Amino acid sequence: MRRIFRLTRSLRTLPAALALVLAAGAVAPAAAAAPAAPAGERTVSSGWNDYSCKPSSAHPRPVVLIHGTYENAAQNWAFMAPYLTRRGYCVFSFDYGKLPGVPFVHGLGPIAKSAEELSAFVDKVRAATGTGKVDLVGHSQGGGAMPRYYLNFLDGAGKVDKLVGLAPSNHGTTLSGLQRLLDAIPGGRRILGTVSAGSEDQLVGSEFIKRLNSVPDTVPGVRYTTIVTRYDEVVTPYRTQFLSGPNVRNVLIQDLCKVDLSEHLTIGTVDRIAFHEVANALDPANATPTTCASAVTG
Repeated sequence: MRRIFRLTRSLRTLPAALALVLAAGAVAPAAAAAPAAPAGERTVSSGWNDYSCKPSSAHPRPVVLIHGTYENAAQNWAFMAPYLTRRGYCVFSFDYGKLPGVPFVHGLGPIAKSAEELSAFVDKVRAATGTGKVDLVGHSQGGGAMPRYYLNFLDGAGKVDKLVGLAPSNHGTTLSGLQRLLDAIPGGRRILGTVSAGSEDQLVGSEFIKRLNSVPDTVPGVRYTTIVTRYDEVVTPYRTQFLSGPNVRNVLIQDLCKVDLSEHLTIGTVDRIAFHEVANALDPANATPTTCASAVTG
């Protein structure tokens, strides 16, 4: 049990530490400050969450970024959001799954409830931009279990054109074997659930994962891309991140660049090779080959 709580603490503190590094100046400033967001919505950077942004004919849908568990929008997307805004996308992000008294790290609440928050945010972005559909790009929970629940159970399919998942928790995780240890401890899952229901929901065998996997991986009308690393130590086994069904493209990042050593956190936060593949997924008509050189030129 001590091992489990050490893992929980490390997952909580790592995003916060990274956020301090990013806040030191890693994000390129936008040409002009964004207007204020709607009441109650924090503008995390002038490069995105610009509610006056209107999608162009080249990029007709806004992109909604969905952070992962134990992360937040500012930290998770400090590089990805400017990367996409520089390419002409209207980009929006939000914090979900907050727990009272827990700052900086989110995605901790029950996933079904977080999916309701996503539904409300998508409607807000659609109303602000005057668009019928959005594209979703998410990391971990935000690219897998949570948006899949939204699409399958909350009628999100009619409002989404694409879902791009980076290291997505599509079918649950064994947490590199810690799930078995947790199950060996009486009440272990219940204890984890009190700390982070969002984490317990993503464990293989949870009631949430059973319900999520009781339906097909995909829904008609939505195009799916999963971008996965073989070095993922959080969503394991890594091949369970792949989806089955029509309109699916499963990408193993090492097939594009063998020397890419990204693990679970870095593939969703700083890996420009993965970013280039996200850009290809959002605009397949203008896709260009993703290679190791994309780390510099992508």
